[in-house]
Amino acid sequence: MDSGSARGDNRRMPRRWWWSVLATGLLVRGVGGVACVGCAGTRPTELGWSAGKLADCPSSPNCVVSQADATDSAFVEPLRFEGEPAFAWSAAVAAARALSGASVVEQRDDYLWIECKSRMFGFVDDLEFALVVAERRIEVRSASRLGYSDLGVNRARIETLRERFANELATRR
Repeated sequence: MDSGSARGDNRRMPRRWWWSVLATGLLVRGVGGVACVGCAGTRPTELGWSAGKLADCPSSPNCVVSQADATDSAFVEPLRFEGEPAFAWSAAVAAARALSGASVVEQRDDYLWIECKSRMFGFVDDLEFALVVAERRIEVRSASRLGYSDLGVNRARIETLRERFANELATRR
């Protein structure tokens, strides 16, 4: 019986084995990186603020929108405010622009569309805000471009924005 096998093999692995492990790891990482080059997806054409409405969420659980039915799993509360709408809108825009990986696609007086790119894999989500002056609220929508589940990322983004929005309003007063 080999003395090394009874106690566990303490011998060094051949150098060629380590090189093959390293090469395999680099290959897997490279293929994964190439596969994620398309993680941004194509920019949607159906987004926007039209007839007082943001786009509906798809049936997949990777989107939240404040205009969904309150019993729908995609529902999230809009941002509510008191006081001057322009003041609240500027606070919401500042909070959204401060997000990591945020890039403005379109900005108007009552609508904002931002692409949010993840640091790790470069996935792109679309974040939208729409100002409803008469009802003192800002409608929100956040959706993944690719995949089925987002593991709650879009809902968490809106809740983070809700906190930042409140902080922006408080510091500007």
